[in-house]
Amino acid sequence: MSAPLAFVTCANEPAVLQQRLLASPCLAQGKYPLDVYFDAPSAAWAFNRSMEHGPACAWRVWVHQDVFLPAGWDVAFLQGLSQAEDSFPRAGVAGVYGIAGHGRDARRAGHILDRGEALREPTPLPCTVDSLDELLFAARADTGLRLDPALQFDFYATDLVLSAQAAGWQAVVVDAYCEHWSGTPRKVPFDPASIQRIVGSAAVFERKWAQRLPIETSCFAITRPGDVQRFIQLIS
Repeated sequence: MSAPLAFVTCANEPAVLQQRLLASPCLAQGKYPLDVYFDAPSAAWAFNRSMEHGPACAWRVWVHQDVFLPAGWDVAFLQGLSQAEDSFPRAGVAGVYGIAGHGRDARRAGHILDRGEALREPTPLPCTVDSLDELLFAARADTGLRLDPALQFDFYATDLVLSAQAAGWQAVVVDAYCEHWSGTPRKVPFDPASIQRIVGSAAVFERKWAQRLPIETSCFAITRPGDVQRFIQLIS
């Protein structure tokens, strides 16, 4: 019998992994399987490998090593998935923070703690979205959806949402509060290696989905190819 959830993460800082994700009660107690891949070349390499060779499950949950899932998180997430599937029968991807629409019509959705800042957006949950934050998302195992390795470690969650929509699935945000303790700064300066990686992945994403633009992620509003690079150059 497959588990309702199975988890996968990429890790490059064992201390952070131990302090945050592995300290989460539902994982510390061994309630669900967890695949940990150290120094993977991309998020897709780890997620797709777990999808294809990991333990059987209904939903495969991608989560950052620096996320803490408080007591009862799994119950809340499973309840949220059940509610979402009742309202949106084609829900194939789910996350805890995302955006529907773009520009003036953009609606942020989710309830999380991000680097010490409480975010509780007014959009009622569950709801459908057009992009998801990478900190945590899940894909139904029977959808056949996979991540794109060309995106390395950026834009892959929103890419998954757009791929799901193109295949007739929906992406949703559910109410399952968690804590994200990212060491990435909210504002400049960013380190040159990160900037190079983000700009490179953005170029791939923008070309791939040029006909689907505009799209708004939790970090960038993209109306045409090159917008991410132009924005980073403007604030650097």
